Amino acid sequence: VAELVSHTGEVCGLEWRPDGAQLATGGNDNLVSIWDARSLNAPKFQKTNHKAAVKALAWCPWQSNLLATGGGSHDRMIHFWNTTSGARTNSIDTGSQVTSLKWSTSYKELVSSSGFPDNSLSIWSYPTLVKNVEIPAHESRVLHSCLSPDGQMLATAAADESLKFWKVFEKKAGASSAGASGAASAKASLTKTTTIR
Repeated sequence: VAELVSHTGEVCGLEWRPDGAQLATGGNDNLVSIWDARSLNAPKFQKTNHKAAVKALAWCPWQSNLLATGGGSHDRMIHFWNTTSGARTNSIDTGSQVTSLKWSTSYKELVSSSGFPDNSLSIWSYPTLVKNVEIPAHESRVLHSCLSPDGQMLATAAADESLKFWKVFEKKAGASSAGASGAASAKASLTKTTTIR
């Protein structure tokens, strides 16, 4: 159907916006490209702010044009983008390699996983960017993370050959979705439930 040409290095991140209107790509060339699904001839925006490979990409579930991107070990930044205007709206220096990003569907929070130097998980409030909690997650870098369909449990896979499950966004009694009511931060705690090795 189409071949997209933008990156000059390996493409290591790929994420459709949930409504299918845009596609975000990240590369080993430190580049973020944002594509309009209606016109794939060239990226709508290209961002060069990261100083290392970009494999972590996450679209906000309650604000469709908000994209978070995370950089590798020589960058350690999370940038937030308005993909309508192309403007960078905020940034966090995480202090470590960003390997994955996942937004909560119930709270205005984002969980990041890291590699060098701490192999941890962190939960950030949005838009204040306050770190609510950080916990050592694995013995070596986290390679990937995935949220459960109900949005409450995070699975992480790491170079230490383990798969772990964490209660990250456990719904509290009476809590509404972030998109519906702008629910405040859950002040979530990370509780490990299971390890598979």
